[in-house]
Amino acid sequence: MSDVALATGCPEPPAGRYDVALLDLDGVVYVGPDAVPGVPRALAAARDAGMRLGFVTNNAARTPGEVAAHLTELGVPASDGDVITSSQAAATVVAARLGPGGAVLPVGGPGVAAALTAAGLRVVERADDQPLAVVQGYGRDVGWAQLAEAVVAIRNGAEHVATNTDATIPSPRGPLPGNGAMVGVVSAVTGQAPLVTGKPDPAMHAECVRRTAARRPLVVGDRLDTDIEGARRAGAASLLVLTGVTDPAALLAAPPGQRPDLVSADAAGLLVAHPSVTVVDGGWRCGSWTVRAAEAPGTWLLAADASTPEATGDGLDGLRVLCVAHWDRTPHAGAPAHVRPGDPVAAAALADWGLDASADGSEQ
Repeated sequence: MSDVALATGCPEPPAGRYDVALLDLDGVVYVGPDAVPGVPRALAAARDAGMRLGFVTNNAARTPGEVAAHLTELGVPASDGDVITSSQAAATVVAARLGPGGAVLPVGGPGVAAALTAAGLRVVERADDQPLAVVQGYGRDVGWAQLAEAVVAIRNGAEHVATNTDATIPSPRGPLPGNGAMVGVVSAVTGQAPLVTGKPDPAMHAECVRRTAARRPLVVGDRLDTDIEGARRAGAASLLVLTGVTDPAALLAAPPGQRPDLVSADAAGLLVAHPSVTVVDGGWRCGSWTVRAAEAPGTWLLAADASTPEATGDGLDGLRVLCVAHWDRTPHAGAPAHVRPGDPVAAAALADWGLDASADGSEQ
């Protein structure tokens, strides 16, 4: 067996093994203004099991107090100190570089300016105010005027700092442009790449670990390139949930630095054991599911054994075994997985996961 972490699973519910869950917000706890169905109840149960919760978000638009209030309204009680935003991380970095009173031009929602002020920096509104840095974070009302001021300031010598470069944010209408899209506009015009301070930089998770005194943290997120990579860079275990931007096809194609330790449909995965994946007869097994190399080069054969009970009730054991098999064969780089169903149950599962063999050209 390879060293793929997902192969080990977690024989007990993660809420009993890890002392603190460091939860991303957009796509994990809520999508748009509404909670992910069932998640407030699951997080309450995790707390009842003794797990503490911290909230780590790349969304820089709101202040920690506003985020905590929104969480509380959704049935997830939180205080300001439970929330770490990418604006706070950026403000800490900029304050260390400029010193107290340094002039900074914020681009983004109110959370950006509030974090800069709290860090002892002087917030200015125009490039003509000669800012030493531009801090750019997500804001729904960011438009041409703010982007133009940022471009002029950076051309005049200000350092460009981005709270994150997430290309998209999840929404009830599907992925929408995130801060990374707007950062790309500024960078394209100035020709300068920004300093990025949010996830996957480990500073945010490290700060939350310090605040919570976590000894065994578990990062819970929906993005491979921020949450999962950030966890690996911070030396923490990770749980990927499928309620946000990452789908099974992207998970299977993940490069080594973005492969999670655990995967679940949603944050209720904190409350159930996660099965291990074992080697059997030249293939891999997880519960009632097996994966073997198919005759066609580069293709996997997925099958379900109706006589063997599912190891978990979340319907993802087939995906778990596929990930372990595929990652074991692609240890150094991510690559798309081509899968052929071995039976009607597997065919239905592949279709549910968006991995229908007929869609990717693999043999039927």
